[in-house]
Amino acid sequence: MISRLTGILAAKRAPQILIDCNGVGYEADVSMTTYYQLPEVGEQISIWTHLLVKDDSHSLVGFNGEQERRLFRQLIRINGVGPKMALTILSGIDDQQFALCIANSDVAMLTRLPGVGKKTAERLIIEMRDKVDALLGESPSPQLAAGGHSVVSEAIEALQALGYRAVDAEKMINRVQGQDDVQGNASQLIKKALQASVNR
Repeated sequence: MISRLTGILAAKRAPQILIDCNGVGYEADVSMTTYYQLPEVGEQISIWTHLLVKDDSHSLVGFNGEQERRLFRQLIRINGVGPKMALTILSGIDDQQFALCIANSDVAMLTRLPGVGKKTAERLIIEMRDKVDALLGESPSPQLAAGGHSVVSEAIEALQALGYRAVDAEKMINRVQGQDDVQGNASQLIKKALQASVNR
């Protein structure tokens, strides 16, 4: 599987880009979130990719970060959400905002996305609720991550992966880590921190 491409951005015309990798051109569809973060044509680029295999074609989808690709892969597993809708969702909301919507069951926010009706939004929330850990890059270890990090450190790193500055992530975690239902549980700590930031 083609998992990552590094080369020269040869062309870009939303939603497609062309990357020249040592003389071989790879075409990929990207979300508008990724598109707006692209460098100028002629500059070097490195993107994460997902290979879509159909009976009559193979196509690549490109992502600026691994986190966006992880969310895309979660979305296309949901009944009724194909690659096109997944890219539409990612074009209208970033992974951090999506995590907040799921954590807060925010149907209204999701239905603002093109092509996402109330039923689809509710299905996204129901089916993604137990996948927020993976979306946030959660480690399965409840007490210590593999590298020996504490639950607090793990939660802060997850928030940073969502785009929060280290100092802001630390403040968010400090506000909620004393609550009884988050003790020793990085997943709950992250969810509570995200919820608290929205409700402030």
